[in-house]
Amino acid sequence: MFEKILIANRGEIALRINRACKEMGIATVAIHSTADADAMHVRLADESVCVGPPPASQSYLNIPQIVAACEITGAEAIHPGYGFLSENARFAEIVQEHGITFIGPKPEHIRMMGDKITAIQAVKDVGIPTVPGSGGAVTDADAERVAGEIGYPVLIKATAGGGGRGMKVALSAADLPLALSTARAEAKAAFGNDQVYMEKYLQRPRHIELQVLADSQGKVIHLGERDCSLQRRHQKVWEEAGSPALNAEQREDIGGVVTRALTKLGYLGAGTIEFLFEEGRFYFIEMNTRLQVEHPVTEAITGLDIVREQIRIAAGGSLEIDQKDVSFSGHAIECRINAENPFTFQPSPGTVTQFHTPGGLGVRFDSAIYAGYRIPPYYDSLIGKLVVHGKNRNECLMRLRRALDELVVGGIDTTIPLFQKLMHEPDILNGEYNIHWLERYLAGRPDL
Repeated sequence: MFEKILIANRGEIALRINRACKEMGIATVAIHSTADADAMHVRLADESVCVGPPPASQSYLNIPQIVAACEITGAEAIHPGYGFLSENARFAEIVQEHGITFIGPKPEHIRMMGDKITAIQAVKDVGIPTVPGSGGAVTDADAERVAGEIGYPVLIKATAGGGGRGMKVALSAADLPLALSTARAEAKAAFGNDQVYMEKYLQRPRHIELQVLADSQGKVIHLGERDCSLQRRHQKVWEEAGSPALNAEQREDIGGVVTRALTKLGYLGAGTIEFLFEEGRFYFIEMNTRLQVEHPVTEAITGLDIVREQIRIAAGGSLEIDQKDVSFSGHAIECRINAENPFTFQPSPGTVTQFHTPGGLGVRFDSAIYAGYRIPPYYDSLIGKLVVHGKNRNECLMRLRRALDELVVGGIDTTIPLFQKLMHEPDILNGEYNIHWLERYLAGRPDL
């Protein structure tokens, strides 16, 4: 086992990794920008190294500085968390070239799944169902023919995309030229690559993802699904485990498909296969080769520490349980608490004047903020994740309502009032929502 791990991230996920390391008896090194000198992940780590000024490009994305921090502190491994460098295949290679262990998948799998076209072909080859689509990048000259073959409406997506950038819908042939040019421009600006591909646009799907773990001995298990259908601009807002939309047979079937496929690929570490689910059918959309923001809901219903398992796998350990030993208990929901206006979503950096977290049975709040902490304007607005667990979905919802009422974050705007409002919506309480529901609700038309 490692004696010292460098955590190449910030905020709540850096604190989450630090906790797992401490419980395993592993010393930790925090990196930080000058803006994060007083951050909680820096305060609680055994050592800390400043890697640059506030802009992420000069600090949390500064590969030479991060590798140097490893070398001067003697850290044997790097955990990248999520975001930043977590899905950067070249970073994983550089780390390994310096004799440091990257706590994550193999670089070839990060690279494979980082390009949407390559990923779709790879999962097709191992038996995972995909959305009908172009099968590769499309040119403007071919676009109308391809769209006609797929059938309108079509979704245009950046091949190197993520987070909803470079993604546009064309409802008809008349919409296609503008959708193509807009998607290309967004893709070029966001990823430096203007290639796009097409998929059939599903009308009312849910977003279902499966959490997997794979060790170096070839064992692959899944930890059930999460329903991440409440989204705004393709960004997840609320996640549940398990999904209100799946039955036990569907859960078992897709779990088997995914574990067999990743066994064929020789995958290593933690990963998440994401699907659109409509009318009883699953359609692959992407794979995240990293820890997910929403991993705590899976931990709540399985009792497994996913970060601990990541570390054990990276150190060469084998999974301690087989698929038959994975049991699911109750229901869990996570609300992403952002420093944003709850309805306009305008970022709200500033000083936290009051901070009180909810408690009680089945309540977890993952956050790195504290009273007096100044939230910097340079990074993602996520400041905490409220996670509740109950013996069934109804108990979970009642516990969530109570926990939201207890949670206090003063001095800044947060998304807490949005979730409090959602707790009174029949569609949410009944689990009858899809990936378009929240945006239509915010626009005053959830019935569309």
